[in-house]
Amino acid sequence: MKRLLAFIIVMTMSIALCGCSSFFPSKETKNGGSSASGSAVENEEGDLKKVKERKKLVVGINDFEPMDYKDSSGEWVGFDADMAKEFASSLGVDVEFVEIEWDDKIHELDSGSIDCVWNGMTLTDEVKKSMSCTDAYCNNAQIVIVPKDKADLYKDVESVKKLNFAVETGSAGEKEAKKRGLKYTAVTNQSNALMEVSAGTSDAAIIDSLMAAAMVGEGTSFEKLTYTVSLNSEEYAVGFRKGSNLTEKLNKLFKEYAASGKLEKIAAKYGVQAALAIKK
Repeated sequence: MKRLLAFIIVMTMSIALCGCSSFFPSKETKNGGSSASGSAVENEEGDLKKVKERKKLVVGINDFEPMDYKDSSGEWVGFDADMAKEFASSLGVDVEFVEIEWDDKIHELDSGSIDCVWNGMTLTDEVKKSMSCTDAYCNNAQIVIVPKDKADLYKDVESVKKLNFAVETGSAGEKEAKKRGLKYTAVTNQSNALMEVSAGTSDAAIIDSLMAAAMVGEGTSFEKLTYTVSLNSEEYAVGFRKGSNLTEKLNKLFKEYAASGKLEKIAAKYGVQAALAIKK
């Protein structure tokens, strides 16, 4: 009888607590994500529930080596792509990569056509305001790319002010160009910006330092180009919809992989280990 009474009391308290929880929304983290302190029931709601019901995490990307790019077999690989696969696996779902226009990333996210933006996305004020962002996981900078035979002419910011630049539309590179009053042409992606310089239709480009390390210089697709001036320093993060409970899920995975050394191992595969921002 005592055991039955104890069981009834426990069940009554559990029902009461579950009922109360609906009156108290989960706290948000400083970057807009859901607090990790919610109950198991809460954690299965929202975006997490939708992704699990669909059995697929849809990731918005752009062709951006070494973060997201296709290998010889047509499969999306790269540091971000590999980590997205790991995250989807931890949720028990598949991953689907969808190429998006970078300037439309916020609209794509808000419309529900993608679950997150995961493509070396710089933590700008606009991004922080519009998305639920993870902790920064990678350090980066916007740098100037010029033909190698002209590199000696452009050693500082002052020396590049008269150049005509190519930048990716909606990118941190375009933001830097605007901020500094530089003349520029906006193109679809950073690869096209490099092609503009290589073809001589633009004097220089502004791209991410991580991409430059993978695509510019000896042994790359753009051997006759080099990088000179660094314009800023910045950080990368992954963006989910505002209030998404997937944000803290990914933050937890980042920390676990950093502690185990797995994050560093994946990063080393793509040459970005020196830029990791997640602390072990």
